[in-house]
Amino acid sequence: MQIIKIYYNQSCAICNSEINFYKKKIKNPLFEWVNIHNNIKAYIETKKTKDQLMRRMHALVHGQLYQGAKVFLIIWEEIDYLRILAKILSNPIIYPLFFIIYEIIALPLYLKNKYLNR
Repeated sequence: MQIIKIYYNQSCAICNSEINFYKKKIKNPLFEWVNIHNNIKAYIETKKTKDQLMRRMHALVHGQLYQGAKVFLIIWEEIDYLRILAKILSNPIIYPLFFIIYEIIALPLYLKNKYLNR
């Protein structure tokens, strides 16, 4: 069994609040929550720059790095009442819309945090 690492930006108040919610709900000991803010080890593990990691949430699962909307599906699969939402949104017809919505929400959060946390 391998650890599932979720990389998130703790300096983003909204991101941090959401991750704290997930931390309380997910009791799987294989989940590791990694704050990427000024975390050189995270940049090395993911082979991503700080800017790339701050732009989207990432997950390292069995050696494969996922990003953005896909990470929510990975997380939601672990929470009973969100599992059905993960199944619906992972549908190949619906996923592209979910992906676009994630990107629309993530971009302003990224820009806000990038320029406020210099």
